[in-house]
Amino acid sequence: MARTDAPITLDLPEGVQVTGELRPGYEEILTRTALELVADLHRALEPRRQQCLAARADVVRRVAEGEDLDFLADTEQIRSDDSWQVAEPAPGLVDRRVEMTGPTDRKMTINAMNSGARVWLADQEDANTPLWENVVEGQRNLRDAISGTIAFTSPEGKEYALTTTDQQQLPTIVMRPRGWHLDEKHVTVDGERVAGGLVDVALYLCASAQLQLDAGKGPYFYLPKMEHHLEARLWNDAFVLAQDALGIPQGTIRATCLIETYPAAFQMEEILYELREHSAGLNAGRWDYLFSVIKTYRTRGADFVLPDRASVTMTAPFMRAYTELLVRTCHRRGAHAIGGMSAFVPAKDEEVNAAAYEKVRTDKEREAKDGFDGSWVAHPAMVPTCREVFDAVLGDRPNQLDRTREDVDVSAADLLAVADTPGEVTEQGLRANIEVAIAYLSVWLTGRGAVAIHNLMEDAATAEISRSQVWQWLHQGVTLADTGEQVTRELVQRLTDEVLATMDGGPEQYRDATDLFLEVAVAEDFADFLTVPAYETMP
Repeated sequence: MARTDAPITLDLPEGVQVTGELRPGYEEILTRTALELVADLHRALEPRRQQCLAARADVVRRVAEGEDLDFLADTEQIRSDDSWQVAEPAPGLVDRRVEMTGPTDRKMTINAMNSGARVWLADQEDANTPLWENVVEGQRNLRDAISGTIAFTSPEGKEYALTTTDQQQLPTIVMRPRGWHLDEKHVTVDGERVAGGLVDVALYLCASAQLQLDAGKGPYFYLPKMEHHLEARLWNDAFVLAQDALGIPQGTIRATCLIETYPAAFQMEEILYELREHSAGLNAGRWDYLFSVIKTYRTRGADFVLPDRASVTMTAPFMRAYTELLVRTCHRRGAHAIGGMSAFVPAKDEEVNAAAYEKVRTDKEREAKDGFDGSWVAHPAMVPTCREVFDAVLGDRPNQLDRTREDVDVSAADLLAVADTPGEVTEQGLRANIEVAIAYLSVWLTGRGAVAIHNLMEDAATAEISRSQVWQWLHQGVTLADTGEQVTRELVQRLTDEVLATMDGGPEQYRDATDLFLEVAVAEDFADFLTVPAYETMP
């Protein structure tokens, strides 16, 4: 990726401004066609995006006033109608038994494409950061991976390249754009910031859609953090507009939706319905789901206070109900059900590795036996374990769509049974939340969105859980089970100081991250997303 000193200029459509730094090659991604598509999508959809975001706040208000989440009465006909199905699985998405996730930096892109996974979730969201360089260069890396031209040499001189350029043997790329709540501050249309997700989708479509089609696949997406089926309708309308603008047949785009917010768990069928021509299934986004449980019910007392994050497993009754319902819903409608993340990163300690691999295997075995069609891992070394588990259940079949799980009957009360979660709130758990949040933020602020902490791949979702648990425990006046102390601002500050003293580099290295953590963890009001104020501090 050679640099030159030649100035870079863009052919900007009327009303469009790009204020981010323009490096050599950026003009190949920020084309007039791509920016015209960004402008068209923004002008058509921005008012509805704002309405959807306002509706989210209204749900939290009603829950705080005592109303519980429930299946929607006005969409009951969609749920009871057995006649509708989503589109048939698209090329490259028929067999998804193991999916690799990770950010789109050049090295990670190559490692993911060489991982042996069936699908790579190319993450422009939680495993990334919205640093302008990442926004644009991530798209260049994806384009080069699809075209087979990608290569990378590390500062230490190690060379990375694709082991094959045959797209039929490489993982199918499914790009995850940013959620509806995040703006892109470096691109404005008519003086307004554009939704970051629309920028991600438009740039990817214009740079890589035709390359994917030429390779016998297509432009596919993972859609994050939706809280209502009308947000899925908004995405569907964006896809319709984009396909028309680019001359791509309707239904070419496919999207898998992450069910990673508490409200969305009550609208799985409706979300599939809204995207049915473009739907590729649902995913159990377990870490963000826990964050959303805390966020949505943060003021509702002890029944919705979760214990230490490490003790909340997928066998907790409310989590079990969520995943069982997801498989039942997907397979009833002909859609793939994709399991959650195994975040383990191999360590140098073989004893640690052996225990972790066994936990991963047990987790994947539960998912495969429950009917999931595939699952996620965060490191290439975990791909064989996940594949072996699903191979044992699937055999020669590409998926489990024939397992409709008619035995599953999940009620709203089952999804809300947070109080039945075993475990306690402890000082150890509080310290762990402080450490993870600060350590992760310190890396996030430098432009990296995924970092291994204690042999677990942490991303924005786990940082969100960590800081939101601290906020909830503080504002609910929780007493720690192991020390008998009540969680107060003073206790959080004292433990923060103690944790910082044990972290490599000392407190000074983590000053900005610590300030940001404390800003959201002990504030009177709850910040909806940690990444929103953090983004404003980025260049």
